[in-house]
Amino acid sequence: MSNPQQLRYSKEHEWLSDAENGVSTVGITGHAATALGDVVFVQLPDVGDPVTAGEPCGELESTKSVSELYAPVSGEITEVNQDVVNDPALVNSAPFEGGWLFKVKISEEPDDLLTADEYTAFTNE
Repeated sequence: MSNPQQLRYSKEHEWLSDAENGVSTVGITGHAATALGDVVFVQLPDVGDPVTAGEPCGELESTKSVSELYAPVSGEITEVNQDVVNDPALVNSAPFEGGWLFKVKISEEPDDLLTADEYTAFTNE
């Protein structure tokens, strides 16, 4: 699964869309979805919750393990994807489309987010 060029990526395997009116969409990468296996439960932050870049803000449970979900930026949650909560398999089948996780109004963006090419190189190391 290729990584869309227009997104930025964290080393914790989250992706971040370009901000529209200061709000970006966050999900996990195809690499992470494959590594997790079949996702069966998603716990997301609540709308209004503050998140801090690099800090846990939710969980993804698969048939293999439970993994923490990390915020790629600092800010406030503006929306969560209820479709993923109701159907966690969307994380596996469409990680870059219908399987997005939440939207965040960015207050601070770290300078270590990766481009698609940098993320691909990082995951191939």
